[in-house]
Amino acid sequence: MGFSLWCDYAAVIDFLKKVEAVSYETILYEVADGVATITLNRPDSLNSLSGKLLDELRDAASRAPAVGARALVLTGAGRGFCAGADLSEPPPMDEQGRLDLGKALDERYHPTLQVLFDLDIPFITAINGMAAGAGASFALAGDMVIAARSAVFRQAFVKIGLLPDASGTWLLPRLVGRARAMGMAMLGENISAEQALDWGMIWQVVEDDELQARAMQLAQHLAKQPTRALAAIRKAINASPDNDLHTQLEIERQSQAELGRTQDFQEGVMAFMQKREANFQGR
Repeated sequence: MGFSLWCDYAAVIDFLKKVEAVSYETILYEVADGVATITLNRPDSLNSLSGKLLDELRDAASRAPAVGARALVLTGAGRGFCAGADLSEPPPMDEQGRLDLGKALDERYHPTLQVLFDLDIPFITAINGMAAGAGASFALAGDMVIAARSAVFRQAFVKIGLLPDASGTWLLPRLVGRARAMGMAMLGENISAEQALDWGMIWQVVEDDELQARAMQLAQHLAKQPTRALAAIRKAINASPDNDLHTQLEIERQSQAELGRTQDFQEGVMAFMQKREANFQGR
C-alpha cells in the first residue's frame, strides 16, 4: 500500500513538472512538454512594461526551471511584442521628491533582466509586431530571437530625451557593432525584421502566421537537448566579449570538466557509438 501511494505521488509530481498553469494579471504563463511560455498580456497598451508586469515576468521566469521546464519562450499578445515602458504609471521619485528614472531600473528592470540572463535553460524570444524602447531590449535578450516578417525594432529612447536602457547599450554593440548601435540609438528609427536579420541582431524571420509554431518547435527541440550543456554555452558566449583569450579558455576548461561528468555526456557518446538518437535528460 505504501509503495502504491508513493508511486501515485511520484506520478503527480511528474505531471506537475510537465504541465503548470499559474494565474497572473499581466502575463500568460504555461509550462507544457518541457517548455515554459510567457506571453506579455497587456495588448491594449501594446504590452507596455508596467511595474506589475515586470514583477510577474520575473516571478514566472524564475519558477520555470524549478518545475521541469528545459526551455523558455517569451512573446507578446495582440499586435505587438512590447512598446516599452508604461509612461502612464506614476513616475519614480527619490527621497527628495525628485524624478528618478534610475530607481525603476534598479528595483524592477534590472532584477528581471538578471533572472533572464542567468537562466540555466535556453531562452527564445518570439517577436510579433513592434518591439520598442525597453521592449526591444527584452526582445533582443533572447539567446535566439525569431521575428515575424512584420516585426519592427526601435530604440525609441532618444525621442523622449533618454538613452537606451534595460541592457540596450550593452546588447546593441555586441549584436550589431558600434557604428550600427550608435545609429540605432541616436536616430531612433525603425529597423525591420529583414534588416535586423541582415545585421545579425536576430536568428530568424518567419511569416507572421508561422511565428508561434516555429518558436514552439525550436523550444521543444532545445528542451530535448543536453540542458546543462546549453546553459554552459549561453553563459560562455555571453561572457566572451568582455574576456581576453586566456580567461575564455579557462571558462571553457572549467565548463568542459563539469560537463564531462554529466549523464547527458555519457548518453551522447553512447548514442554516437550506437548510431542512434540520444535521449538527453538534462542531467
